[in-house]
Amino acid sequence: MKHTKIKELLTGSNLLQEIVAKGWVRSFRNNQFIALNDGSTINNIQCVLELDAFPDEMVKRITTGAAICVKGTLIESQGKGQKYEIQVSQLEILGDSDPEKFPMQPKKHSLQFLRDNAHLRIRTNAFGAIMRVRSTLAFAVHKYFQENGFFYVNTPIITGSDAEGAGEMFQITSLPLDGSAPRNEDGSINYKEDFFGKQTNLTVSGQLEGETYAMGLGAIYTFGPTFRAENSNTSRHLAEFWMIEPEVAFLDLDGNMDLAEDFIKSVIKYTLEKCEDDIKFLEQRLIEEEKSKPQAERSEMNLIEKLNFVLENNFKRVSYTEAIDILKASKPNKNKKFQYIIEEWGADLQSEHERYLVEKHFKCPVILFDYPAKIKAFYMRLNEDDKTVRAMDILFPGIGEIVGGSQREERYEVLVEKMRTLDIPEEEMWWYLDTRRFGTCVHSGFGLGFERLVLFVTGMTNIRDVIPFPRTPQSAEF
Repeated sequence: MKHTKIKELLTGSNLLQEIVAKGWVRSFRNNQFIALNDGSTINNIQCVLELDAFPDEMVKRITTGAAICVKGTLIESQGKGQKYEIQVSQLEILGDSDPEKFPMQPKKHSLQFLRDNAHLRIRTNAFGAIMRVRSTLAFAVHKYFQENGFFYVNTPIITGSDAEGAGEMFQITSLPLDGSAPRNEDGSINYKEDFFGKQTNLTVSGQLEGETYAMGLGAIYTFGPTFRAENSNTSRHLAEFWMIEPEVAFLDLDGNMDLAEDFIKSVIKYTLEKCEDDIKFLEQRLIEEEKSKPQAERSEMNLIEKLNFVLENNFKRVSYTEAIDILKASKPNKNKKFQYIIEEWGADLQSEHERYLVEKHFKCPVILFDYPAKIKAFYMRLNEDDKTVRAMDILFPGIGEIVGGSQREERYEVLVEKMRTLDIPEEEMWWYLDTRRFGTCVHSGFGLGFERLVLFVTGMTNIRDVIPFPRTPQSAEF
């Protein structure tokens, strides 16, 4: 039987018409009022049963979590709390839900309890809202790039290169793990016998492959899963997450910063407009959560104010050198309140430093640029001072770094020299070096961790709560 989504029913366009609705019971009271939700909106629709109109055995099966189908007339509600409701004439139980066993009962659950039940947490208001926002943000990403002349490129998930030089990668192999894998004379594993004929891993970034396509298509973006075998059990890290990575030919660092700022503002604006009810709900959830915190730890702005603040203010552009001077002179640094004290130029900034710059000093999103070459990746363009590179990071309140990017090193000789210094084998990266040998040009790009963007827009504080099934150390359930 064809049914109408609850989101559409709540517009009132089907008023006084006979309709069919399907969904899951959120609550059932007085044996008469069903709160029904089908996932299309955070709002439930009330379905009203006439007392004694349905068999007791059927009524007993209307429990939280049960899937039902109702047929009836959409009318204006006489009661408070909703504008429209369904006067039910026919009812069918599609799937029972044992109230003694269904974990998502209508009460407050801890976020950890919900993570332990990640397969069912989508039935709650909070996670329905988060995942609708995530879906809308993902669409906004594609919309922005497609409307601005970018081409979507699918870079490999299995790769033989380590774009970050981090070494924290998940290895792919078809060789046996019981010690019987083929060996070289020196006892090391002979990967020439492996499936791909060489050592391969899950990708940490699609950037290097993306660069090669930007050199023919002009402007490309990737948006796909990436993996880090980093044993980091924090609220900011996942072993599997999604990355957005545009690469643009003939674009320098200033243009890259312009692109990143415009992109972020565009996707946030679109999502604010399309997910108004969900974001208002998440804002209220955040307000309630913060009531338990000391005043000093509460946010100065509510969620929607924070999102509008990003839209309405230019991002402050600050060199790394200037940022170090600010941090060295800051009270937390002088009073040794930072966990990592800033003592000299060249220090790798930590989350506490990034958040200080954004939240305490500038009080707006910040773009840091021209970092020391020693703390950045080999592919970033060396500046004329021979000690800094054309890198940029965008720092957000509550998040720290949300974007990392750079103008890429387009000069063949300089790139080769940097690779030699870092012991990156030229023979393994021959294909990447070819882009500098044949028609090289200035080009730039950045990477944005999608989950960190979802964190910011939803106001959540743990990255495990903004991806359907989080992958973290010692955890690969579901």
